[in-house]
Amino acid sequence: MRARLEDKRVVICAGSGGVGKTTTSAALAMGLAAEGKRVAVVTIDPARRLANALGLDDLGNEPHLVDPARLAGHGIEVRGELWAMMLDPKRTFDELIGRLAPDERARDEVLTNRIYQQLSGAVAGSQEFTAVAKLYELDRSGLYDVLVLDTPPSRNALDFLDAPDRLTQFFEGRALQVFLRPTGLAARVMGRGTGMVFGVLKRVTGIDLLQDLAVFFRSLSGMIDGFKERAQAVNKLLADPGTVFLLVTSPEREPIDEAIFFWRKLKAARMPFGGVVVNRVHHDLLGDAEVEDVSAELAADLGDKLAARVADNFRDYHVLARRDAQNIERLGKQLRDDRLLLIPYLDEDVHDVEGLGRLDRYLFATEEERQAMLDEVVA
Repeated sequence: MRARLEDKRVVICAGSGGVGKTTTSAALAMGLAAEGKRVAVVTIDPARRLANALGLDDLGNEPHLVDPARLAGHGIEVRGELWAMMLDPKRTFDELIGRLAPDERARDEVLTNRIYQQLSGAVAGSQEFTAVAKLYELDRSGLYDVLVLDTPPSRNALDFLDAPDRLTQFFEGRALQVFLRPTGLAARVMGRGTGMVFGVLKRVTGIDLLQDLAVFFRSLSGMIDGFKERAQAVNKLLADPGTVFLLVTSPEREPIDEAIFFWRKLKAARMPFGGVVVNRVHHDLLGDAEVEDVSAELAADLGDKLAARVADNFRDYHVLARRDAQNIERLGKQLRDDRLLLIPYLDEDVHDVEGLGRLDRYLFATEEERQAMLDEVVA
């Protein structure tokens, strides 16, 4: 992993939900910070697991410095700095409007507009564009050596990769252009019959929808070029050699299928790919032994009944290990095997700094160190 991330400024962790993507992102950021780099990790995880794992009460929409003493208490020496934040999509979109607005009046007209407030919630809720927009802002700030982004689940892979292009297409689309033209749809909306309907709506609800629409599209028209330029810059950042995509998966069939799907999309889009972290792998602990041999060995200490139950559980684990091996082999045939980094199924879920430290050691170990740790797990 250390070689894969050398000279990288942006690390994007992608994969399906529930495979440990958030904790892997945090462990990667911790490992890079331990090497002396100033690192910010950005998560979109609504469960706030990252904050809990780092011992923070809460994370906001701006990076928060993790106290190095907190990490040192768990034997983790950080020679650099570790910053963390949890993306607030709505706030990020509002901040983007503030940056692109030509003046304060235009900014306030949009932010207070009822049409915008509804639309921004819907657009920002998809998370994809706001995630890369925040990534772009942090990269431009120049405050961090490395940015680590925890992305939405990979079923939204196309949405994430295509978000900048889709935004550009929206602003260049005929529907919006027709609405913005003075003689187009916006003018026809003001026709007599429609005007009467909106007039009744205003009297009943107190909402002047026509005025809101007019203000919204008038203010938005002054920001279109800025949005398009931003989308182009984000696309450039995603394809930059200083950016790398890492896929995170577990060895079950469906997450492996999604990892292969996402890898194909990255390849088609010519995005920089760094490899796959296969998390929670059950390793073969049985070898050539039979389950009955295990039961016989344990009987003297546990008694026949309990020894048989333990042996049955051991058999189930071995079935999972064979399943994992088959799925990982299938993944390896799609990618080169040297692109896979296997993390064993740990005794406990990663829910604190100590757990992140264990995961970090597997991620940044040399091949010899990792094999020694895996042998210890098997033993």
